[in-house]
Amino acid sequence: MLSMDRMRVLHAIAVNGSLNGAAEALHVTNSAVSQQLAKLEREVGQALVERNGRGVRLTDAAHILVEHTGQILSLVHRAEADLEAHRDQVLGSLRLSSIATAARGLAAPALVALREAHPGLRVQLIEHEPDHSVPAVARGETDMAIVVDWAESMIPLPKGMMRVPLMVDTADVALPADHPLAHRGLVDIDEIVGEPWISWNGGSICDNWLHGMLRARGVEPDVAHQAEEHQTKLAMIAAGLGIAVMPRLGRGPVPEGVRLVPVQPALVRQVYVFWREDAARRPAITATVRALKEAAARLG
Repeated sequence: MLSMDRMRVLHAIAVNGSLNGAAEALHVTNSAVSQQLAKLEREVGQALVERNGRGVRLTDAAHILVEHTGQILSLVHRAEADLEAHRDQVLGSLRLSSIATAARGLAAPALVALREAHPGLRVQLIEHEPDHSVPAVARGETDMAIVVDWAESMIPLPKGMMRVPLMVDTADVALPADHPLAHRGLVDIDEIVGEPWISWNGGSICDNWLHGMLRARGVEPDVAHQAEEHQTKLAMIAAGLGIAVMPRLGRGPVPEGVRLVPVQPALVRQVYVFWREDAARRPAITATVRALKEAAARLG
C-alpha cells in the first residue's frame, strides 16, 4: 500500500518545484524529503524525479501520483470540514494570511472579536503579499487569505476557491505639505501623473497596478523610490522626496509634513477574503468570515 505521507511529499515537490521548496513547505529537512522520496520510488518500483540542472523534473509516473494525491488531499480537507460542521462548534486552529494594511485595519479587530466569541479557536495571523498567500492557500498551508484587487488589476485565483468581498478601500494621494496642490480639497489624477512617485516594492501587486494606471494615462512612471511600509513612505514624502498613493485602510498616523488629498477619478481597491471550497463547511471559516465582515462594517 502506498504511504500517504510519502505521496504528500511528492505532491509538495510538484507544487513547489524543488526538494528545497518542498522541505520548507512541509517544515522538514531536505534530507527527510529525499529519504521519503526514495522510499516512495521503491514502493512504486519506478523513478519519480529526474535531475534537471540544480532542480528536479517529475517523471510521467510522478505526474500520475501527484494528480491522485491532489484529489485525495481535497477529500481529506472535505472530511475534516464535514467533521467540524457535524460538531457545529468553532474549535481548533486556523491560519489567516493578510496583506499588511488589512492585517492592521481588519484582521486585528476581527481576531479580538473571535477570541471573545470563540475561545476554543486559535487563529494565527500571517502577514504576506498575494504572490505568497494565494499559492499557500492553494497548497493547503494557509486556510484563508485577505487580498486586494485594484481596478483593472485583478488577482487570478486558482480553481476550487471561494471568496467574499469585505469592503472597498479608497486611496488618497500623499503630498509634501509644501507641494503646490497640498491645499486642494480634490486633485485630478492627470495633474500629478508626472510627479516623482514613491511606489511599493518592485513587482508587487500594488507596484504593478501603479505602473499600469500611470501608463494607461500615457505617462511613463517616474518611480523615484520604493518602500513597502506606509510609515517609511510618509517619512520620505514629508522630506519632499516624492508623492505616493496612500490607501485609507490601516493607514495609521500621518506626520505633520504630509497632506492627504482625495483624487478623481477615485482610486479604489476591493478587499476580499478567500479559501478553498473543500474547507467551506468548517465552522471556523464561517466564524472568521463573519468577524471580518463585521470589522469591515465598523469602518463604515
